[in-house]
Amino acid sequence: MTTAPAPGKAPARYWNPYLGGALLGLLLFLSFFVTGNGLGASGALNRVVVAAEGVVAQEHVDTTPYLAEMGGADRNPLDHWMVLEILGILLGGLVSGLVHKRVRPETFKGPRVSAATRLAFALIGGAVMGYGARLARGCTSGQGLSGGSAMSEGSWLFLLAMFASAYVVAIFARRLWR
Repeated sequence: MTTAPAPGKAPARYWNPYLGGALLGLLLFLSFFVTGNGLGASGALNRVVVAAEGVVAQEHVDTTPYLAEMGGADRNPLDHWMVLEILGILLGGLVSGLVHKRVRPETFKGPRVSAATRLAFALIGGAVMGYGARLARGCTSGQGLSGGSAMSEGSWLFLLAMFASAYVVAIFARRLWR
């Protein structure tokens, strides 16, 4: 699903990015203030995987300390604030897209790339980012927003490495979009 105008009608304008950034900062502050937690996403996906693994091999979850901490014995891995946060983000994004008539199936790609290739690269990129998020002990929102706002040195190193690697990859990926 992506943005597209409804037939015969122009879509609503996007928010000013500076206003959006300021509101995101306010949301992050309120999240820390109200819940004691920042924003994050990768932990929710990790918990969904542990829940699925528990359906297939609960004994493995129970005997693996890392997994048991989330979903061992009587613990429900889905009973966590991050899972609710991600559900809220997905639902809020869908509602916003529907209200502003921006929802329709589409694959953004360059002229020299097929839809199948674009989707394959998106899947591979998502898997690499997911692995990297677990390795870095947080995703871009957890490390970048929450960790950065808490002045964590590791989060600032993560942000610098993320932006530097994105610029390097963009040099090669840019050709696919022209």
